[in-house]
Amino acid sequence: MFLKKIKIVSITILLCLTTYFIITCFNITNYSKKDETQKADVGIVLGAGIWNDEPSPVFRERINHSIALYKDGYIKKIIFTGGKADGKRFSESYVARKYAEKLGVNSKDIFIEEKSKITQENLKFASVIMIENNLTEALLISDPLHMKRAVLIAKDFNISAHTSPTKTSQYKSTNKKLTFLMRESFFYITYQIYRIFY
Repeated sequence: MFLKKIKIVSITILLCLTTYFIITCFNITNYSKKDETQKADVGIVLGAGIWNDEPSPVFRERINHSIALYKDGYIKKIIFTGGKADGKRFSESYVARKYAEKLGVNSKDIFIEEKSKITQENLKFASVIMIENNLTEALLISDPLHMKRAVLIAKDFNISAHTSPTKTSQYKSTNKKLTFLMRESFFYITYQIYRIFY
């Protein structure tokens, strides 16, 4: 009888967790369609890796989007985020800056932080740059499915931010989109738990 109760409780917990995960996936997907692009002081580009000292395809999409916003007058400055991974000569943000400069962004309008490894750190160090340079309003620039978690983290660092997801993404196939969604849902839930204790 006792073992039966344990089994019932375990199944109930598993069903609840599964349901919550599915709901989170749905919410992240729904939120990814939200675009709040408007004029702001700065665009914060979240890092996404580099390949042989060049932006990865995913990172390049984010950088290109920030450059378009800059040239269209939506943002005055750009903050590129991302530190240096093991075995790399340069940081992600340094590579992004060089890429943007080649495409016409004034070097005086670019800030970089070279310490971060994860999204939480991207935004933590970006918030410091904003404070130091009297920047108050930001556009968060990343892939659509990344937005819900990014906005939550930005809020925790007191960043007044609006979403500006990339118009195109390297996550094109159903398999890639699903994998990214699963990953984002896991990290979103993990971060929500982290917030309870810190």
